[in-house]
Formats: sequence, C-alpha cells, structure tokens
Amino acid sequence: MSLIYKIAEKDLWHAAEDAGVFVGAPIDLEDGFIHYSTADTVKETAAKHFKNKDDLLLIAIESDRLPEEHLKWEPSRGGALFPHLYAPMQMDAVVWVKPLPLVEGTHQFPEDV
Repeated sequence: MSLIYKIAEKDLWHAAEDAGVFVGAPIDLEDGFIHYSTADTVKETAAKHFKNKDDLLLIAIESDRLPEEHLKWEPSRGGALFPHLYAPMQMDAVVWVKPLPLVEGTHQFPEDV
C-alpha cells in the first residue's frame, strides 16, 4: 500500500464526506489540482502551509485507488516529488482520517507517519 497525505480543515473535510467526494481546498481549486504530500514531506507541508492552524485533520489516501491517468508526481521544493490529483477524489481512496492537533506551535503527527 502506498499512502499519500492530505491536510484539511475539519469543516472542509466534513463537507466533502457529506458530499461523497473531495474537490479540494481553495488552494487546490485555484491551482487546478489537489495537493498531496508523502510521508517524507507532510510535516514540512504542515509547518509551511498550516502554521498555527489547529482545526486540522490528516487524511491518509491509498494512491493506488486514485485514477492513474489523473495522478501526477511533480517536482517542487528542491526537486522533491509531490502527488497532484487532476480530478475530484472519491472517498473510497481514503484509508483513515486522524486529528492533527497543534501543541505549543507544532503539529503532532501520528507515530506511523
């Protein structure tokens, strides 16, 4: 299983669950694709793009469940490859959803990430 990760605000994610599909956060809609991170990059993503935000969830997605023709691995930040989905994400790709609490200015990730 190849997991990738999405950090999302709770309200946004719960609305997606209710709709049965995730179309992305505002930055995703603006950029034209859903941004994901790998286990190696997700902590940096949280620190850079979600600094001091405490209403977050960490969503683990099975990349093999996403449509291969719409999932692109593209370079960013010093050449690291990031997964980008150029389509809405169906909820059957989600493996788990966990809180991403902020403790003294640092997001606390699950031990297995």
